[in-house]
Amino acid sequence: MTLSRRPEVILAPLGGRIIGMDEVPDPVFASKKMGDGFGVVPSGNAVVAPASGTIVMVAKTGHAFALKTADGLEILVHMGIDTVELNGVPFALSVARGDVVSAGQPVGTMDLASVEAAGKSTTTAVIFTNLKKRGDALAITPGEAAAGAVVASVTPAAPGEAPAVATASAPAASVALDDPARAGLAGFDLLAYDILANIGGKENVASVLHCITRVRFYLKDQSLANDAVVADLDGVIDVVKAGGQYQVVIGPAVEDVYAALRKQIGDVAADAPTEVVERPTTAVGWLKLGFSSLIGVITGSMIPVIGLLAASGILKGILALLTQFDVVQSDSSTFTFIDAMSSSMFYFLPIIIGFTAAKRLGSDPIVVAIIGGVLVFPSVVAMSNPASEGYQVVAQLGSTVFNADFFGIPVSLPQGNAYAYSIFPIIVAAWLAARIEPLLKRYIPPVLRSIFAPLIEVFVVSTLILVVFGPIIMFISGGIANGINGVLDLNYAVAGLLIGGFYQCLVIFGLHWAVIPLIAAQIAQDGSSPLNAIVSATMVAQGGGALAIWVKTRSEKIKVLAGTATISAFCGITEPAMYGLNLKYGRVFITASMGGAVGGLLTGLLDVNMYGFTGAFVGFPSFVNPAGLDHSFYGFLIASAAALAVSFALTYFFGFDDTMLDEERTVKKVRLGKREPAAA
Repeated sequence: MTLSRRPEVILAPLGGRIIGMDEVPDPVFASKKMGDGFGVVPSGNAVVAPASGTIVMVAKTGHAFALKTADGLEILVHMGIDTVELNGVPFALSVARGDVVSAGQPVGTMDLASVEAAGKSTTTAVIFTNLKKRGDALAITPGEAAAGAVVASVTPAAPGEAPAVATASAPAASVALDDPARAGLAGFDLLAYDILANIGGKENVASVLHCITRVRFYLKDQSLANDAVVADLDGVIDVVKAGGQYQVVIGPAVEDVYAALRKQIGDVAADAPTEVVERPTTAVGWLKLGFSSLIGVITGSMIPVIGLLAASGILKGILALLTQFDVVQSDSSTFTFIDAMSSSMFYFLPIIIGFTAAKRLGSDPIVVAIIGGVLVFPSVVAMSNPASEGYQVVAQLGSTVFNADFFGIPVSLPQGNAYAYSIFPIIVAAWLAARIEPLLKRYIPPVLRSIFAPLIEVFVVSTLILVVFGPIIMFISGGIANGINGVLDLNYAVAGLLIGGFYQCLVIFGLHWAVIPLIAAQIAQDGSSPLNAIVSATMVAQGGGALAIWVKTRSEKIKVLAGTATISAFCGITEPAMYGLNLKYGRVFITASMGGAVGGLLTGLLDVNMYGFTGAFVGFPSFVNPAGLDHSFYGFLIASAAALAVSFALTYFFGFDDTMLDEERTVKKVRLGKREPAAA
């Protein structure tokens, strides 16, 4: 006697709006060729297990995972669309293959802000890959749902009902079955051979990569590919063309097929070229696209190093504490070593950002990193330092001092090694390199390319940055920085009130990524940043709003979300609190922002300064003056406590009650310059 299987209850892996699979903005997922399921348009960063079971797969880039329930149901959670190209930056999964998880158990996070800033959809697909084979029926409940809420059920086939069985298709007619090279192949090697044979051969492949379900080719000529034949191959689910990619949908065996393809293709780039963007037709459209692209490049360049900047700032604060309490002497070699560990990130910022910006813009990361090294080379720095013996005034035009020359051309080097404190010149260098490299590859013979291409590229781009673009960029960025500092110097308290009240609004539009480089430059150049001290108070305030919800709500699901969002905000990451709670229940964002305004006001009144990058409570070492504990540290404690108290009290008494749970709305990250699709 065979026991009938029980219905499976499925939970939302992220909080947000539940949609049908046919509404997921991806043709393969929407067609249900990989299996039926549903989508989530997420509003919170927390990711939970949709059911109890065993983790059977975790993507290397962290953008997807799969589990298998005790009854054998296979569930694939794919976070975002085309997010494999983000190299795992927005994702942090805390599970590994073989782990046993319970339904609703936290398994990681997805940084919605980072995904949106990179121009990708955050829509998450939940796919039941063996639903058809089992003959099960799926029912979903569309609409708003919190992470961990019941949103679907899978009902087993009736006893005696035969499940649907997928049948393999015969090899397509155009595959040369008698090809001698094909005759000795089998399995994935055979499938890889047939795919290559019908996309124009390996010579037609410019680059190739894969995500969790499909192999993504960049073909030199897509017209050479026979779509119908490739889609009909046994082992291929479908063919999709999107974003300049030729995507061959494989399913769970994608890594095996990719490995077989790489073996047969040989030495071909595995990095994707720059994504294809629709060209605007109006001046306003071009302005929006340019601004959006700039924010996207800054985001893509800074995200990989934000953690290192934060760690360096904390280490600086710890070193100051060790020195303050005479654990480490300031003239000791121990101090020098730890100081190097905490300061190298800032000193060599152009080299590191050069590498990440080049990967984002499609140029050679090593070459651009070398160009960053030119900007911080000791002898170049010496020429820019008035206190150095190498400093000289070659010419002067108004307030611009030309303190060097290049083949007789006057060069204005920013004083005080300012190139080491700005990311913008090296980002322009990465952009220039991306334009020059194709020309060098076209005109330099392959036998000479490995030596002469980087030689010319380093010389030309370095010259353009030092002589032309660098001084212009530093003039503009210096003007912006001076303007901000001028406002802070004019009335720090008023500036703190305004910035504290409205800074988190910048986060909604992604504009905070334009501020972060200025903060990093302040810390690197001056050793401190009063602007970052104000920003820190806004983080605590957003956490205070989430904490008030945690205390007041009677909903266990909201309480869990509010608890994790509070901890995240107190650690300097406000998106979970903002998108998961505060913006959903609009008054909470307002009351939390009022707390931020009070915290910013006190930050200014108490003349708080910040000596590191990490804010909120976890960043307390960043408020320790290297010269010793002073008003900045105690002012930080007072301002943060006030921001927390005001935000908590206003939210608890005026900003939130459980009746608002029925009125919650979806809040999505806004990417300026990008039009959202119209509702169906």
